[in-house]
Amino acid sequence: MAARLALALLLVAGLHSCLRYEYEHELWLDVDGSGRVSVTGRPDLWAAFKGLAAGGDEDALQQRARDLFVRSGLRVRKVDVTHRGGRAYLFVAAAFDDVNKLAGTPAFPDLRISLRPEDGRLRLQGSWQRPPSLASAGGRAGGDGVMAVRFHLPSKIYQHDNAAAGVERGNILGWRQDVAAALRGGELAFGAVLDRRSIFYSTVGLFAGAVALALALLGVMVYIVRKKGQRSG
Repeated sequence: MAARLALALLLVAGLHSCLRYEYEHELWLDVDGSGRVSVTGRPDLWAAFKGLAAGGDEDALQQRARDLFVRSGLRVRKVDVTHRGGRAYLFVAAAFDDVNKLAGTPAFPDLRISLRPEDGRLRLQGSWQRPPSLASAGGRAGGDGVMAVRFHLPSKIYQHDNAAAGVERGNILGWRQDVAAALRGGELAFGAVLDRRSIFYSTVGLFAGAVALALALLGVMVYIVRKKGQRSG
């Protein structure tokens, strides 16, 4: 019985790790609101959700995507087109200074997001939804597959609003829905409460404190040894 349960858990984990999204926003946040974002998706879904023209060759598509992010005030790190299962996927990675300023920009008409202090902690809140102004755009977009919004959070997570797989390894939270529902205008709401202290800096602080304590103890030991040496002399 235990062996069967272990096998079932292994299969579930394997299926989750193999899940591929047709359209995905992935954000790495710092506690000060800065961070990085990558968007990956089929060109027809970029057209349907962001209004990015999907025609032309891949070089032209990449340039349009780069311009879209630059006009939105982001620092573009990489733009690429990959292929999977005979389909093209446009990928853009960029950095930003304030996640609160992303919503409503040319690159993120489909995203509403805020990271604000609340009761001594940080509240992440927002939603992803196809803009009403693009309801007629990308009429040929295929509705198969799943889309997602995922966050890599920098500190302890106290609460989340129904993340699809809970808190994943590495403080990751993700929300997803069917592409067909997204094309119909379905809203994907997300939210979480997290610590205002970064795990990285908290760890560095603990390490520095441990080193300082060790040095202090070493100093005390040296002092005691010297004192004993002086007395015996």
